[in-house]
Amino acid sequence: MAEANGETSMEVLEGCRMPVKMSGSDEWPLAEILSKKELPSGSTHYYVHYIDFNKRLDEWVEEERLDLNRLQMPKKEDTKKINKGAGSRPCSPDRELVNGVGSGRPKAPVGRKRKANAMDKSSDEIDSQDSPKDLPSTPPKTGSMRQTGSMVQDRSHDDIVTRMKNIKMVQLGKFRIKPWYFSPYPQELTLESVVYLWEFCLKYIKSFHCLKRHKEKCKLRHPPGNEIYRKGSVSFFEIDGRKNKIYAQNLCLLAKMFLEHKTLYYDTDPFLFYVMTEYDSIGFHIVGYFSKEKESSEDYNVACILTLPQYQRMGYGKLLIEFSYELSKFEGKTGTPEKPLSDLGLLSYRSYWSQTILEILVSLKAGEDGTPPAITINDICEMTSIRKEDVVSTLQHLGIIHYYKGQYILNLSKEILDGHRRAMVKRKIRIDPTCLHWTPKDWAKRGKW
Repeated sequence: MAEANGETSMEVLEGCRMPVKMSGSDEWPLAEILSKKELPSGSTHYYVHYIDFNKRLDEWVEEERLDLNRLQMPKKEDTKKINKGAGSRPCSPDRELVNGVGSGRPKAPVGRKRKANAMDKSSDEIDSQDSPKDLPSTPPKTGSMRQTGSMVQDRSHDDIVTRMKNIKMVQLGKFRIKPWYFSPYPQELTLESVVYLWEFCLKYIKSFHCLKRHKEKCKLRHPPGNEIYRKGSVSFFEIDGRKNKIYAQNLCLLAKMFLEHKTLYYDTDPFLFYVMTEYDSIGFHIVGYFSKEKESSEDYNVACILTLPQYQRMGYGKLLIEFSYELSKFEGKTGTPEKPLSDLGLLSYRSYWSQTILEILVSLKAGEDGTPPAITINDICEMTSIRKEDVVSTLQHLGIIHYYKGQYILNLSKEILDGHRRAMVKRKIRIDPTCLHWTPKDWAKRGKW
């Protein structure tokens, strides 16, 4: 520590906290220094994470944007964690399973009078989180074995390297996108100002010149695999993670740039990928995707799901969720996304569950003798393929289910009904089951995937 002009100056270390001026804002939220670098000009830049803000806002800042007068030095235990470095924690093969609670219910008459909470707004960026684990910071070599469970695992106890965005910009087709999070692309790509992806095979390329050469050689104009759905310009392709390993790995690397707290495994064999595309005269452009395990003992129908940023807030997120449940209907069973969901994932799924369940309840008719319409939880599950505990939790969240005189009563308020009508008007695109041409496979009987 040194003194100059009567002011105390302290070296800014990784782990320090202080107010930092956020880009595009006059706010000075508290931020943590994750890294620093010396530039050839002699100035120092700092990579900061704004406390209580989404990590996609993390950025490199100049020293002028640091409020050094309110510098908080890191605690000793924090310094030890930083010095411990990347890759210092062993990989754990254990996995914590989250079991839902069954909810058998008698028939519930449906009324329309109680005031309740409005439905959730939807969001198109969705990710499902598994339980926290300690995993190595460096990705395994291509083809190395995945441990167990989902393709993506929680990284809430991550090291400094993977907490920092490493790709500056990515160009996918006509879109140039700024990544939100770390993705384990090869180290040499992190030095490029733009990483180019050929949008049909998702191969990563470091220069525009190389991209032009690759475009001439690559004849692919749609995701590999079978097109199992098409209506209008929207198509879905089913990709086998074993048969199309390179594409599946490239897809995971792309998705990782927009999913927080995730790391991917390179063994994609146990997974199927369902890629949604928009068709034009050039080809089938990727919009989003979801993956699912070929065999899931918990009947998960989604392992990981994402709508790419350039297509968010356009209804595609709900379309992906709706398609996953349409597949479950074809399989003749109920399904659910891997649990627990992230906050954003829960918001998106709850919005879909709410609209789907209310759509059924609103269509019910009273009995011929004037008795209120009645339906069971199992009826709703059978009609929607939504798992029982998800149906019950949604009804509870909406505040429309009550126990009265030995039975459950569903009361739909005017606020709920009006909100539902407005939401359905905005939902322009839907899955048409007649356009789905797909036969479920019994992977347990197929031996090697």
